[in-house]
Amino acid sequence: MAILSVKVDVTKLQKELFFQGQKGVYADLTILLRDEPDQYDNDGFISQDVGKEARLAGEKGPIVGNVKWIKRDDRPSAPPTNDPGDSYRAAAAASNQGGEQIPF
Repeated sequence: MAILSVKVDVTKLQKELFFQGQKGVYADLTILLRDEPDQYDNDGFISQDVGKEARLAGEKGPIVGNVKWIKRDDRPSAPPTNDPGDSYRAAAAASNQGGEQIPF
């Protein structure tokens, strides 16, 4: 799982790009992540999407905020199981640090 902290300056959002959805008024935002943190330790930034036509014409949306990793786990996690033997096997493996074979 990864957790990102996002801060958006809503005063920088262009209201003419808002659109009406079924459950409210929305703004399309794009998160761009950097390979290395910037000078303020931000891992990326957020810009408002200007739409495909404007983007193809070279227009860029305003940068409206920053992104910072809170938790990042790049390893794929195994799905949880309901096997009651899992905890027993894990405990047995932990106590078997000397390399001896478990007899079952």
